[in-house]
Amino acid sequence: MPRLAAGDVAPDFTLPTADGGQVHLADLRGQRVIVYFYPAAGTPGCTTQACDFRDSLASLAGAGFAVVGVSPDPVEKLATFAEAEHLTFPLASDPDKSVLEAWGAWGEKKLYGKTVTGVIRSTVVVGADGVVELAQYNVKATGHVAKLRRDLSVA
Repeated sequence: MPRLAAGDVAPDFTLPTADGGQVHLADLRGQRVIVYFYPAAGTPGCTTQACDFRDSLASLAGAGFAVVGVSPDPVEKLATFAEAEHLTFPLASDPDKSVLEAWGAWGEKKLYGKTVTGVIRSTVVVGADGVVELAQYNVKATGHVAKLRRDLSVA
């Protein structure tokens, strides 16, 4: 799948969320949005990354960013994950992987030395105008949020 790059228009989406609602990317126009894609709620790496976003949420929000996490997990699993880790930003469910594919976050990757098809851990920053400002693929779970904050000049 092609990957997004700075200057691309971010594909719109509407997905169900862990809290029983929905997140519509179009509803977030007017603010900058960090959309991050992760393989599986509750796994060690995904938990580390989600908790890093949780712990950075106040500074990110203060700098004008909203955060949305997207995985192929069912809503019920996301709800359990959000409750267990006290996550207060939207976790969206993409079980048919259509959003993952549209955003370049689904495809071949290396896992323990083997080539597999799955979620490519990715982060895309969308500007207030709906245009991609930054797209990072194959990011590491540990330390990624700190690097992203540096890249975005968020203290």
